[in-house]
Amino acid sequence: MDRAHWTPARQRLFLSVLLDSGHVSIAARAAGMSRSSAHRLRRKLAGTPFDQAWDRALAVHAHLMADPFAQPARAAPPQQP
Repeated sequence: MDRAHWTPARQRLFLSVLLDSGHVSIAARAAGMSRSSAHRLRRKLAGTPFDQAWDRALAVHAHLMADPFAQPARAAPPQQP
C-alpha cells in the first residue's frame, strides 16, 4: 500500500484551508491527511516557513472572526483611483 506523504501541494492546501477554517482537523482532512500527522509534521518542521505559516494562518483566521469586515491578510489592498 502506498502511504500518503506531506507533499508541498498538500502543505499548501492544508495551510489554505487552515486559514479559511481555523481547524487543524478540517485542514488535514482536506489535504488527505490526519490531524495527528499534521501535528507530527509541524513538530518536525519547527521554526520553518511551514511552522510560521501555520501560526499566521490561525492568527489571521482569529482576526477575521473577531472582525468579519477586516480584509484578509493575503488579499491585496484596493487600488486608489
